[in-house]
Amino acid sequence: MNARRSKDITVGIDIGSSALKAVAAAPDGKVLARVRLPNRLGFPSAERMEHDARRAWRLAPLRALSLLAQQGIQRSRGICVAGLVPSMAAVDRRGVPVTAGLLYGDTRGAVPPELSTLPVGRAPELLRSAVSSSPGAAAYWPAQAVANRALGGTGAIDITTAIAMMPLFNGSKWDDPACESAGTSPDYLPEVAGLGEPVGERDGAVIASGIVDTFSEQLVAGATEVGDVLVICGTTLVIWSVTDEWKEVPGLWTVPHTVPGRSLIGGASNAGGLFIDWATGLTGSARHSTDPASIPVWAPYPRGERTPLHDYSRRATLIGLELSHDRSAVRRAAFEAAGFVVRQHIDLAGVEARRVIVTGGGTGRPEWVQALADCTGLPVDVAGVPECGALGAAFVARVAAGLESDVGAATAWATRSRTIEPDPAWEKHAARRYSDFQQLVGLAKDGSPVHR
Repeated sequence: MNARRSKDITVGIDIGSSALKAVAAAPDGKVLARVRLPNRLGFPSAERMEHDARRAWRLAPLRALSLLAQQGIQRSRGICVAGLVPSMAAVDRRGVPVTAGLLYGDTRGAVPPELSTLPVGRAPELLRSAVSSSPGAAAYWPAQAVANRALGGTGAIDITTAIAMMPLFNGSKWDDPACESAGTSPDYLPEVAGLGEPVGERDGAVIASGIVDTFSEQLVAGATEVGDVLVICGTTLVIWSVTDEWKEVPGLWTVPHTVPGRSLIGGASNAGGLFIDWATGLTGSARHSTDPASIPVWAPYPRGERTPLHDYSRRATLIGLELSHDRSAVRRAAFEAAGFVVRQHIDLAGVEARRVIVTGGGTGRPEWVQALADCTGLPVDVAGVPECGALGAAFVARVAAGLESDVGAATAWATRSRTIEPDPAWEKHAARRYSDFQQLVGLAKDGSPVHR
């Protein structure tokens, strides 16, 4: 690697639910090196979901940089951390977590019904729990702030991460009444910086303020045209339909697109990798042929559901089992359940979809990608770089380093590895099972309840 080229490399780090991903990217978006470190999800009770914050948020980013250095990436121009939202841990004066890292899947407390159309998570409840666990802590920080401090910057977060913590953040600053209701004050929360704003330096590399993982994915996925549907197949299943109008849909979230005049309608579902791994773990790795006309139907909610149901009391249900069904049929049903959730979000968004663009670790599972095509009836374009969250963060690092001026230009880094078409032998039967899924879930295409 010549010296001139090495000067323009940037590093993106994505702290995900089940793994940390890091990439070193060239100016054209080519991935020069990559790292994946597993994160262990903890479930101390049915209502809790957490990380070992010291390991996952503080030590893992440092380990990722060390492993990239072993691959020849010893210097870079910038580093940016993307992370899951919301998250929260109590930290000491050095920014070291002193409690577990509480995550979005923690279901203690509830999102008020009036906020159900906003992309809010469980930030007030997470903060309240962190304060209760460590009332004398120096501060209460999300994952991005912990990582930024560990890398050598300040314990700051970017504006997208702050907005994802509404109503703790009111759009311009930490909200005093909301923080007080959680048992603390804004003084104990991190500084908020602009997207792509430098908050420190490490070995000559600028440290960017950070970014929300799903927004980072969006930057480089290539879902920019009306009718595109971005599906992030991670531990959480995230679905965004691209539209040229701003409208609020009950149960879903509407957020701005990076393309002027366009919006994203969708949300986050528990029918992602957490469900897929659990359900397929029950069946084993059976993959022999099965009858496309005879597959049971899952309600994929062993931990409740986020959008569009906002019901954490839901539990998984499997219907339509017959003596002729084997483990292959049940396994296929798990992947179809994720596909049905995607179709459900598309239907509710009211967008005339033309294709699905899929990113995330699930792109390495052909069964999952094919089921998305079969269950939606749409072609599925698979992103060329599965680690789009880390890749998008690497582009934001370029902005922080002064190599780019507009995060919207990250669309130039979008690539496609392959296109998967719906299988006609499965598509027609999947359409029938989708009707069964709607009845089982209890939500019709227009969002109205279905009698169960």
